[in-house]
Amino acid sequence: MKLRIKFSKHGVLKFIGHLDVMRYFQKAIRRAGIDIAYSSGFSPHQVMSFAAPLGVGLESNGEYMDIEVNSLTSSQQVMDALNGQMADGIRVLEVKLLGDNSGNAMASVAAASYSIRFREGHRPQFLSAESLNDFCGQQEITVTKKTKRSEAVFDMKPYIYGLSLDEDGSTIHLTVDASSANNLKPSLVMKAYFEMNGSIPDDNALLITREETYLNIGNDIQPDFKPLGYIGSDY
Repeated sequence: MKLRIKFSKHGVLKFIGHLDVMRYFQKAIRRAGIDIAYSSGFSPHQVMSFAAPLGVGLESNGEYMDIEVNSLTSSQQVMDALNGQMADGIRVLEVKLLGDNSGNAMASVAAASYSIRFREGHRPQFLSAESLNDFCGQQEITVTKKTKRSEAVFDMKPYIYGLSLDEDGSTIHLTVDASSANNLKPSLVMKAYFEMNGSIPDDNALLITREETYLNIGNDIQPDFKPLGYIGSDY
């Protein structure tokens, strides 16, 4: 049986990397007494996969992981058992039972939504709903995207699905492609927005929270984004 687990990550734990989060859950699952399945072979490991590893320094209300279990009492029992082992900063929000033919979490990711705030004294004066509309209205939104081996000019506009500002002007809401092929970091979008306005963003000024991670039950022409837990059910 495959379970999809949604969890949040806040506070000082936003500074631990993906591998440490994975090791943390491996230990928590053992301590919680969950009957998790193990791979076969010389060095068996827990059958576990994460949807979209979160960047260091980002908080989240919408992280997902899949695990396989040999037996299950109930979704609620798994959630309670895991939360009994969680440290401050990580909280399991839901546990869903997946169908046998469900794709794994990582392969299912299509998009992610973020809220972006600014530390006190760092809100740019040019930030407004109008300037965000002007930014999205450009024919191209290009930026130099660097990898370990190279760098290339990249048009990010097709991969920005939504960009808006709260009525009080304090929070930017951003939805972008988060698939393995076109994963777009919110900091890269902010960098392009600042550059359009003749400024350079201070990375330490941004407070970025991933709000949700989505799969696409539509198609490329007419996407229909739903949370990754949409295809699961309570047990």
